[in-house]
Amino acid sequence: MQNIKYFYFAYLCVLLSCESDNIVATNITNQNAEIEKIFTLGGTKNESGQSVVNTPDGGYAVLGYTQSMDLDVFNKTNNSYDYWLIKFDEFGNQEWQKVYGGSDDDRGREIIVTNDGGYAIIGSSKSQDGDVSSNSGFNDFWVLKISNSGNIIWERSFGYSGSDNGFSIIQTHDNGYLISGVIDVTSSDGQGNNRLSLNRHAGGDYWVIKINSVGILQWSRYFGGTFTDTSYALSETQTGNFIIVGSSDSDDIDINNNKGTYDFWVLKISSSGDLIWEKSFGGSEIDEARDITITENGDFLIVGDSRSFDTDVLYNNGAADIWIIKINSDGELIWERTYGGTSFDGVQSIQKTMNNDYIVAGNSRSSDINLENNNGQNDAWFFKIDSQGVLKWQNSVGGSDIDLLMDIAELENGTIIAVGNSNSNDLDIEENKGFSDLLIIEAIP
Repeated sequence: MQNIKYFYFAYLCVLLSCESDNIVATNITNQNAEIEKIFTLGGTKNESGQSVVNTPDGGYAVLGYTQSMDLDVFNKTNNSYDYWLIKFDEFGNQEWQKVYGGSDDDRGREIIVTNDGGYAIIGSSKSQDGDVSSNSGFNDFWVLKISNSGNIIWERSFGYSGSDNGFSIIQTHDNGYLISGVIDVTSSDGQGNNRLSLNRHAGGDYWVIKINSVGILQWSRYFGGTFTDTSYALSETQTGNFIIVGSSDSDDIDINNNKGTYDFWVLKISSSGDLIWEKSFGGSEIDEARDITITENGDFLIVGDSRSFDTDVLYNNGAADIWIIKINSDGELIWERTYGGTSFDGVQSIQKTMNNDYIVAGNSRSSDINLENNNGQNDAWFFKIDSQGVLKWQNSVGGSDIDLLMDIAELENGTIIAVGNSNSNDLDIEENKGFSDLLIIEAIP
C-alpha cells in the first residue's frame, strides 16, 4: 500500500506541475508525433548524422561525417572520414552537400547558424592537408566558418600532441565563438591553459576556447581533475557568462563534490574564462550529461544518461535512463526527471521549441514504461516534454539492428527533424547503403 501511495503522489505532482518536487516522469502520453518521412543517406562504407539546425530559409542543414566515395556521397576523393554537410529546403529536398577534410580522419560534430546567415562547424581532425591547414599531433579541434552556400571562409585547428576532440560551438554575444570538448592534458604537458594554475591535471579535461569572429584565439582554459573529464555541450547565460556540461569521475583539483563514479559535471565560467562555480549532479553509479539548453527565464535544462537510483536521482526505471535536470544560473537544482524503460536508454540532444516546450533525441532498447515498442537492439527515440518535464509524446523508430539519434531540431513550420545513424534495413528503415548510414526522421507533432 505504501508503494501505491507513492506512485499516486508522483503522478498527481506531474499533473499539477509541482516544480519544486523531484518526481518520476510517468507515462501520461496520449499521442505520438506523426512520422512524415524516414530515410537514410550514405555510401558503401560508414556515415553518421551528428547535428541538425534549422536554417533562415525554413529548411535545415545536417552535419556529420562520411567515409564513402559513392552512392549518395559526392566529390570525395579518399576513404578516410570527412566532415559531411547536407543542406535541405523546407520540403526536405536536398539542395547541396559538401565534404571537408584531408587525407586522414576528420569527423564533424556540431553546426550552428551564424548571425550573418552562414554556418560555423566543429569537430575533430587528424589531417594536415586538403582543407586542413595544420595539425599539432593526433586529434585537434577543427573549426570552420562557412558561407550559406557551404564555401569555406576560414578554418582553424587547436590542439597539442594528444587526442583533443571538439564537440560543441556557440556564437557569443560579441560575435565571436566559444568552443569546447576534451583535451589530453597529459600529452599536452600542461599546455592549453593560459591561466596561472598551481595544480597539474592529468588525463582528459574540459577544454574551453574563446576565439574572435575570424577564428583568432583570445583565451583557452581547461578544467578537471586527475581522471576523465569530458565536456559535451555549452550555453551562454543572459549575462554573458557560460555554462559548460559533461561528465567527470574525478574528485580533486577543480571537482569538490563527486557523488560517485561519473557525474553530470557543470561549470559556470566568466566571459574571460574564470571559474565562477562548479557542481556535480548524480548518484553512486554512472551519470553523464550530454547537452544543455537555456529556458525562457534564464534557467537551464541539462540532459544525459543515468544508471543511479540515489542521491540526486529520485527514480530509475532500470539499467540506464535518460535523466533531465533543471538548474538556475547559480547551479541550484530545481527539479529532476527520469525517462525510459527497463532496459538501456540513452540521449544526445535537447532543444527548446517555439512554444517553450523541449524536444529530446536519443535511443532506447526498452519497450515498456515510457516506450511502447522496440524493433530490435537500439531504436531511435525522440520525445517532447513541457517546461515542467511532463512527457507530452514520444516516438521510437528502428529496424532489427542499431539505430541511434544524435540531434533534433524544430523547423519554422513546426516539423521536427531528428538525425543520427542506422545499421538497419528492415521494419521502419527501408534501406541501408553500406555499413552505417546517416538517418533522418521528419515528424509532425
